[in-house]
Amino acid sequence: MSTPDLAYSKYFWDLNEKALKETADILKDPGHAKFQSRMVKLLSRCQSPEELFSVISKEDFVKAWPNIRRYWVRIDKGSDFRDWWETVYEEIQKRQGKVKKVTGEPSALFRNIGTKIKKARIEKGMSQKDLAIAVGMKQPDISRIEEGKKNITLETLGRICKYLNIWEIGIGP
Repeated sequence: MSTPDLAYSKYFWDLNEKALKETADILKDPGHAKFQSRMVKLLSRCQSPEELFSVISKEDFVKAWPNIRRYWVRIDKGSDFRDWWETVYEEIQKRQGKVKKVTGEPSALFRNIGTKIKKARIEKGMSQKDLAIAVGMKQPDISRIEEGKKNITLETLGRICKYLNIWEIGIGP
């Protein structure tokens, strides 16, 4: 028997034919008990929003994302894939006008950390893109961190500090 030719079968290469057919129904039903686990697997293996939206509609992704994110955080505290899909979600929300623009200045703590990261990066002669590649991030995220405009996890901060050899960045003004 051959595997069904489903748009997402390449993301679920580890499933047998029966489980793959079951997945088709699961991905259509956000209320299904296995929906979140199958979505996490899909999002961990999918390379672009275009690929994802050939499997699940953009609207369904936006509706389901908060629950998927909560589930993903429970099973994996630090996931670059989750952070990336969070950015995709935020961008969709922003384009649909559903996110209020944050006004005001970034916190002093974030600005201080960002300034120290930027200084260390420049001292190493690195571009933002170089640092982003080295720590597995995207360049715009490095820019937002350096501006104090991105709230990052301690794990992400640790990766950046380890790479830049900043062990005592200090959090005070």
